[in-house]
Amino acid sequence: MTYDAVVIGTGAGGAPLLARLAKAGLRVVALEAGKFWKPAQDFATDERAQDKLFWNDERLTAGNDALAFGNNNSGTGVGGSTLHYTAYTPRAQPDDLRIRSEFDVGEDWPIDFTDLEPYYDEVEQFLGVSGPSPYPWGPVRKRGYALGPLPVNKAGRLMEQGCRTLGIRTSPAANAALSASYYQDGVGHRPACINRGFCQAGCRNGAKASMDVTYIPLAMHYGAEIRPECFVTQFRRDASGKISEVIYVRNGQEERLHCKNVFLCAGAIETPRLLLLNGIANSSGQVGRNLMAHTALQIWGEFDDDIQPFKGIPGAVISEDTHRPAQRFGVPTDFVGGYLLQSIGVMPVTYLSQLARGRGLWGADLKRAAAAYNHVAGINILGDCLPYAHNYIELSDEKDSRGLPKPRVYFSNGENEERMTAHADQIMRQIWEAAGARNVWAFPRNAHVIGTCRMGHDPDTSVVNADGRAHDIPNLYISDNSTFPSALSVNPALTIMALALRTADKFLMSERAKE
Repeated sequence: MTYDAVVIGTGAGGAPLLARLAKAGLRVVALEAGKFWKPAQDFATDERAQDKLFWNDERLTAGNDALAFGNNNSGTGVGGSTLHYTAYTPRAQPDDLRIRSEFDVGEDWPIDFTDLEPYYDEVEQFLGVSGPSPYPWGPVRKRGYALGPLPVNKAGRLMEQGCRTLGIRTSPAANAALSASYYQDGVGHRPACINRGFCQAGCRNGAKASMDVTYIPLAMHYGAEIRPECFVTQFRRDASGKISEVIYVRNGQEERLHCKNVFLCAGAIETPRLLLLNGIANSSGQVGRNLMAHTALQIWGEFDDDIQPFKGIPGAVISEDTHRPAQRFGVPTDFVGGYLLQSIGVMPVTYLSQLARGRGLWGADLKRAAAAYNHVAGINILGDCLPYAHNYIELSDEKDSRGLPKPRVYFSNGENEERMTAHADQIMRQIWEAAGARNVWAFPRNAHVIGTCRMGHDPDTSVVNADGRAHDIPNLYISDNSTFPSALSVNPALTIMALALRTADKFLMSERAKE
């Protein structure tokens, strides 16, 4: 049997595309490295038990600001990283896609906001994104969010209070979790969020719109085949240079699929790793290059109120007043791009591990700080990151348990990221001071690995074209955050899904043009 399309990876980049191709009547199969979980049975309210949702294969990490992996920047299982994402789904703003035009650094996207906008609308309606209408920032929306906003938890209310004092606008955030029960053809009914709060440990009732309860069921409704626990290792190409076979390992045995087209959707680490392992799609030398990671500083504080930070949707409140914050809030701006502010809830083990690392406490001081867990609230930023030559992924000499070279990831924040983080640090401390926080402390971090297979018009400086098709291989497409030319100043999940649907539609149009 020869499949019309083999989709590698079932997260935000693979699942929407898979559903679209299946609906078009193509014979499609998805290969996923992880298991196909049953949320009600497998997703415990237990952080340690849910380590199984993370990509825990060792990744070597280097640079001045070596990236953390495991429970950060990774995911495995049918649904990929959406199994443990917080479902925070703001849209990119139009100028996010034009950072070079605006600031003469970084890279513009080869498409603009109007290319993505109809897909944003479609994804938000399909997932049942809960959010405010109207939304205070960005272009006037053609459609409001599918559902009203979720309840704001205590951390969000404190952020609202502090921002109000400083004149910073806030809004309930857009979240891909249901504020009311929701029905979609091909998927069925999903119940409303119960504010359990352990979204990053997997949603048990399906209220959070991870791919395993949304686009994957839709894809299967239209006939797509899902093969979990299949790790892709090789591609075979025919005399014309097209990929004709995908080779993968299942239960220790090598298997292969014959195919007409391949859609690589394995994320910003595994996608370039697989291309580098096979030595393909890299005539530009850009596979693995242009790696970026959002600046994501967190500021925590203790309050007299009983916060219970594990309750409710973690990212309940947003402000995009800092999207282009030139000379606002009395803090000078000496960086390009911008960032968003969001309130953050936190699960107990996650908080305590960050507390130990971030504050360097031990003994009686650590016990006292840990005992205050139910009285802590956080704010963090998601900020732009520029592409630098010193940030990239390569294959190391060390081998993993499969005998394959481990990826080595180099990352160091540049001067722009450091200035942006310093700006945000001041503003977030002012917010917490205005809200009455004490024992305020900072946890520096980066989130969301982005780039590594850049999209662009020029085959000398990019890996795929504006439609996601590899410049070098006509039947290879990439659909994940590896193709982002810039990092954006928002969480990437919604844009990955929107771009996946656009890639699918562009592919289908090109196929019809051949008929």
